[in-house]
Amino acid sequence: MNNCTSNSSAKDFYLTGFPSLQDFQIPLFIVFLLFYLLILIGNIIIIAVVVIDETLQKPMYFFLTNLSVLDILFTTTTIPKMLAMFLVNAKTISFHVCFLQMYCFHGLTVTESFLLVVMSYDRYEAICNPLHYPVKMTKKVNILLSTCAWVIALLIPIPVIFQTSQLTYAEKTIVYHCFCDHLAVVQAACSDFSSALQTFLGFSIAMTVSVGPLMLVTLSYVHIIISILKINSKVGRSKAFSTCTSHLIVVGTYYSSIAVAYVSYRADLPIDIHVMSNVVFAILTPLLNPLIYTLRNKEVKCAVKKVVILKIFPPCKNL
Repeated sequence: MNNCTSNSSAKDFYLTGFPSLQDFQIPLFIVFLLFYLLILIGNIIIIAVVVIDETLQKPMYFFLTNLSVLDILFTTTTIPKMLAMFLVNAKTISFHVCFLQMYCFHGLTVTESFLLVVMSYDRYEAICNPLHYPVKMTKKVNILLSTCAWVIALLIPIPVIFQTSQLTYAEKTIVYHCFCDHLAVVQAACSDFSSALQTFLGFSIAMTVSVGPLMLVTLSYVHIIISILKINSKVGRSKAFSTCTSHLIVVGTYYSSIAVAYVSYRADLPIDIHVMSNVVFAILTPLLNPLIYTLRNKEVKCAVKKVVILKIFPPCKNL
């Protein structure tokens, strides 16, 4: 337990990591390093392919590059510190760095949910209004939609995180987590009433920015499915739906990981399970997104083969 007799502001937070896995720090380091490298390589390949290949200069893939950039930033917020914790036992994090990490983690989480809404709107316009699609989804509109998603999402967590930083903490506060998650830091504060209020406020905002975008995505796909069913040709229906499958799988993965974290939070489970559920949420979607789009999207798959394989292994020229 934290020594909450001090009224001074906290100077440091101490991250416990996985309490039951203290004897497996090196294996944890290797596993998370591998995950981080896969996330970086996969998302960088997606960005490079979309930028280089002219056939991918479409709104759908512009938003995909935004998602890849987001996934790189999102994992870079937490994993490097976790790697240092596992490798050299660097479990101390300063007060200001902790809240900066908290802001980046939650701000980028909200950004991803908003980008998924923008991507579903793009698919809605492409399938439900195909004749007006080139006029509506211009380059200027695409930039405006993605900019709004980033800016609004990054503004939303500021009030709650600022209020959390004003709570009273011990001079050296123990946080039962691998990184500075809002709930874990609030539970480490000294005031029970203020902590409960911040927990409720943070949880309410988290549910709003999760359920609201999910409803918009669901509404978009209801209209999309209705439009696809009206297509007479079976080939046409299959082709129309195939453009949505990658995005649907990404949405399913994202909200499934949120559901796991929520169930873990509500259930009376060991600390390691709570921590692991949040870590899975922080890693799973960025890890799977490039794989999903590479395997499920024919245009991306062909572009990866053309750009990556042919650039690295160009065909031999006859002398």
